[in-house]
Amino acid sequence: MSHQMPESTGAKAHSARMYDYFLGGKTNYGPDRQAAAQAMAAFPNVATAARENREFMHRAVRYLAREQGIRQFLDIGTGIPSAPNLHQVAQREEPTCRVVYADSDPIVLAYARALMSGTPEGATDYIEADARDPKRILDHARGTLDFDRPVALSLVALLHFIGDADDPQGIVRTLVDALVPGSALIMSHGTDELDVTLRKVVDIYGQQGITVQLRGAEDVREFFTATGLTLVEPGIVATCDWRPEMVDSQDGMRRPPGSISPEEVGCWAAVGLKPTV
Repeated sequence: MSHQMPESTGAKAHSARMYDYFLGGKTNYGPDRQAAAQAMAAFPNVATAARENREFMHRAVRYLAREQGIRQFLDIGTGIPSAPNLHQVAQREEPTCRVVYADSDPIVLAYARALMSGTPEGATDYIEADARDPKRILDHARGTLDFDRPVALSLVALLHFIGDADDPQGIVRTLVDALVPGSALIMSHGTDELDVTLRKVVDIYGQQGITVQLRGAEDVREFFTATGLTLVEPGIVATCDWRPEMVDSQDGMRRPPGSISPEEVGCWAAVGLKPTV
């Protein structure tokens, strides 16, 4: 979500603050709002896509905590806090859940206190680090998470900000290799396979110096298969279509099934498990 370092805070548009704007947040500046307005003009559903992406994360975390018994989460590309944050969803399911957040945007650090207001029974931590340095993130995370037990790795709306030149496959491999069997990977990724007009948004981000690389469903699948992960049902689908039954009314209004179309969200979503045998 937020992996392009601004030259100076607020001086130019930034992906994390634009995402915050799309979600209706207030942690954004003029350049962010201007670029966001251009993106919304090019792809009017961009705010819907941002909201559905976040709600997919909520459902995936709820599924892994509730049905897979996972109690530890590593969220890379956290973005600016927007309640409910990942730890709030996880700790609502099980108060002992432990969560580590990582992001490279200094402004996220300024709001990190909101990411560490978890339950007394659980634990939350934050590291300012770039996804392109996965070993540093893992080293820090070991202070809070027990990597001898399953961990759910969340890479939500992250990898489309990492171009092929930075070896996103290698980053994912390094992270997943550190996880024991029974662990999981949550991923969403921007694509032009659902609506080609999303390419216009890529151009707008590019004008702000923000790299965006859209990928197809088979590219997303490769992140899972190359690391030996097994996709859980329903496999790779649009964010709006990933286990909609896992919604929690405490996180907002329930929407009728099918009321959001894949074309509106422009993003693939999937969850994979590391086999135990």
